[in-house]
Amino acid sequence: MAEPLPIDEALPRLLDAMRSRGRAVLQAPPGAGKTTRVPLALMEAGLAPGRIVMLEPRRLAARTAAERMAQSLGEEVGGTVGYRVRGEARTGKATRIEVVTTGILTRRIQSDPELTGIGTVIFDEFHERSLDGDLGLALCLEIAGALRPDLQLLAMSATLDAAPVAALMGDAPLITSEGRAYTVQTRWLDRPRPKAQRLEAALADVTCEALAETEGGVLIFLPGEGEIRRLEGLLAPRIGADCVLRPLFGAMEFKAQHAAIAPDPARRKIVLATSIAETSLTIEDVRVVIDGGRARRMRFDPGAGMARLVTEPVSRAEATQRQGRAGRVAPGTCYRLWTRGEEGALPAFPPAEIEAADLAPLALELALWGAAPEALPLLTQPNPGSYAEAQALLAMLGALDETGHITDHGRSLAALPLHPRLAHMLALAGPEAAPLAALLSERDPLPRSAPADLGLRLAAIRRPKGPHPHAPSRAVLARIAQAARRLASAAKPAQHSDLSDAEMAAIAYPDRIGLRRSGEAPRYLLSGGKGAVLSAEDPLAGQRLIVVTDTDGNPREARIRQAIPISEAQLRGLYADRIHWHDICAWSRREGRVTARQQERYGALVLDDRQWKDAPLEAMTRAMLGGVREMGLVWTDAARRFAARVALGRAAGMDLPEMSDAALMDRLEDWLLPFLQGTRSAAAWRRFDILEALRAQLDYQQMQSLDALAPAHFTTPLGRRIPIDYDTDPPEIQLRLQEMFGQTTHPMVGHTPLRVTLLSPAQRPVQTTMDIPGFWANSYADVRRDMRGRYPRHPWPEDPSQADPTLRAKPRK
Repeated sequence: MAEPLPIDEALPRLLDAMRSRGRAVLQAPPGAGKTTRVPLALMEAGLAPGRIVMLEPRRLAARTAAERMAQSLGEEVGGTVGYRVRGEARTGKATRIEVVTTGILTRRIQSDPELTGIGTVIFDEFHERSLDGDLGLALCLEIAGALRPDLQLLAMSATLDAAPVAALMGDAPLITSEGRAYTVQTRWLDRPRPKAQRLEAALADVTCEALAETEGGVLIFLPGEGEIRRLEGLLAPRIGADCVLRPLFGAMEFKAQHAAIAPDPARRKIVLATSIAETSLTIEDVRVVIDGGRARRMRFDPGAGMARLVTEPVSRAEATQRQGRAGRVAPGTCYRLWTRGEEGALPAFPPAEIEAADLAPLALELALWGAAPEALPLLTQPNPGSYAEAQALLAMLGALDETGHITDHGRSLAALPLHPRLAHMLALAGPEAAPLAALLSERDPLPRSAPADLGLRLAAIRRPKGPHPHAPSRAVLARIAQAARRLASAAKPAQHSDLSDAEMAAIAYPDRIGLRRSGEAPRYLLSGGKGAVLSAEDPLAGQRLIVVTDTDGNPREARIRQAIPISEAQLRGLYADRIHWHDICAWSRREGRVTARQQERYGALVLDDRQWKDAPLEAMTRAMLGGVREMGLVWTDAARRFAARVALGRAAGMDLPEMSDAALMDRLEDWLLPFLQGTRSAAAWRRFDILEALRAQLDYQQMQSLDALAPAHFTTPLGRRIPIDYDTDPPEIQLRLQEMFGQTTHPMVGHTPLRVTLLSPAQRPVQTTMDIPGFWANSYADVRRDMRGRYPRHPWPEDPSQADPTLRAKPRK
């Protein structure tokens, strides 16, 4: 520890806080040295008996941190300092500091809730907010409060919003280290990058500029392996022989990763890295950072049950982390592929994994722990809807019972280092499923251009040295083989023997069994209800039934990346208890009528479909309501007038049902269903008169009161009943002028005069009046003078109030 680092000035304050409170939050800039200095300082201070466990979010970071600490002690890894990651452990009886990946701690807590032999747990790079990290801290806080008050807890980060974490940890002391190893000069673009320019091309130009302007190693941040390989191809012919390109991403072998971070004294190193290089790594000789400004994140759609990778702008916190890589070994320079003005639009922090990830593993862990998420001190609570979807999946897999509690099967799934889907498959299919479980846990060993057939991947795993048409990645195959051996040894004997690869895949993905839709394009309906599509050129495109194991996660229609064909007999053999006949009466929008079918279904898939010839009348009638909801009510004039009368009665205080369109549609079953018998098509509905159904909503007393307040008709001097239109204000009647001869009072409804529209013999409006006597005395003479010439065969008396009403005309001569 002879070499001074910026974190050293904060160590006394940190040790005091841990000594007095047993927990703290440490905030220190990138490159301050907290990852390698703090665990050793805690060990030397002897504040807590037992082993110090430090969590790292990535395997490479865990190995590297352990190696650096062991080197500072002059030891090999596995002595005082060791590490434990998935599939590999280097620890011994003398180990005092153990660096682990985040999931390791959760497994240890579930098997030993008292964390026997562990005195301190350090959550390094907590700002990454991994799901396991959040859960691990919550469980440790629970353990410290109930079982181990002596357990010391420390959260560390460079860019963490530390105050909420300190509050979550019981107002733990917040220690801040202001020092930075070396200064970093930041350079932004002068103008926004053209949208048409590809990221790799822009980075290649900036890299050549940086090589000419600076000295030392260069670290370039890109979203993923694809971009790394493309940039590598662009840079290779543009750099000199004194430079060497070193890719760095998570799927590489550890030896290749180690070569990327190790010094190269003979050449200038250019490291092309994903976000794996953001934290906890000191890449030797790097003095220049070039930030492409993009990060790739996993987004999970709980409704579809599928995850997809999205490429998004980095947050300001991530940009700060990346910038700090340039100042770890010497003063450095950071080139940012965005303008200074664009920086303000970046989000402050990346989303916590609990907000975007598949929550099925979390739901299983909490069920095993016996607590609901709201009962735990989680920094961010999971979305209730997403968490409910996760629980539904676990129930489908048999991991939870109907009350939401974990089953014995669920406990066996939680003990396996796999996603619950794959653990379920391994538990039922036994060691034979280990290669498939390992394959589905890893990245695709075949190039992106390879067909979707899962069998091609399994063949490459089972015959790694044999000829393969699609050039699998040897490094990925090696990791899959190693994981398969580990899983096979952990698996119990099969509950179902002699299962095919397709059947095993269907056990893991019961909601992703796809049935080909009719039509030319290879589109599939998945048993969970979502849609998916295959490339038309894919050899699987003609298969009727497939099991989809990987997609691009598109929430509208996912593109299938991996699948395997399955026969209907295999499906029935696996899920006979989930295949049922359903009697379906439903409105068909396409056919415009009620259809009655009997369908044999597995989930959303229709395996057999037959006409239901003797469907009950009630079921057919209820199905017609669906058509009514789609088409809306069909109003006749009489029905409209009746509804308007009811509205008038309601306005006057009468206790009558509402008959607006919205109110009637809300309660179709109550008033329309008894009258719909025999109506089964759009054409029949258009002929249907709803007046009788509307009138049936009023009892005898209500009808009598309504007729008294708002009579349906006006009786003319001829004795004819003219309907009163209450849909106007005031209510209105229309009739021939001659039919009102002899009417000496104006028609009324209660105390309201009707608006009377008088029509010519040709049924055209002649006069609208609210005062019939006044019309006879005044305006009629002008109307008579105009109308006599037009309609000479019709009577136009001088005194219409004394004339007899008529609808007749004089006979022709």
